[in-house]
Amino acid sequence: MTTHRTLQPAGWAKPKGYANGVAAQGRFVFVGGQIGWNGQSQFETDALVGQVRQTLQNVVDVLAEAGARPEHVVSLTWYLTDKKDYLSNLEGIGKVYREVMGRHFPAMAVVQVTALVEDRAKVEIQAMAVVPT
Repeated sequence: MTTHRTLQPAGWAKPKGYANGVAAQGRFVFVGGQIGWNGQSQFETDALVGQVRQTLQNVVDVLAEAGARPEHVVSLTWYLTDKKDYLSNLEGIGKVYREVMGRHFPAMAVVQVTALVEDRAKVEIQAMAVVPT
């Protein structure tokens, strides 16, 4: 049973790969900003798509600690160091997103920042989930 409802105002173009809004009921889970390193705090790649995959997997791993799954995510905020790199890799990013998160598209924001705290990090993702109670 799902307690999430996608919010799509009448007459608006349907977004691709995200939702304009989500209404949800249940237990909240907040995932702090995750970056593209593994569980031992080591980067295995400097490629954006590879870091996105690892970052999303890190989000999923943290969610699992609270009994949450990707379909419980209601909001993602992405911080990127290079907008052009992101835009030129949308196909690969979409592919790894679907592999890790499935075809669940929560409300999202993507923001370019001048830097992240870890110099090798190209992306940081923060998540909010609502688990049905």
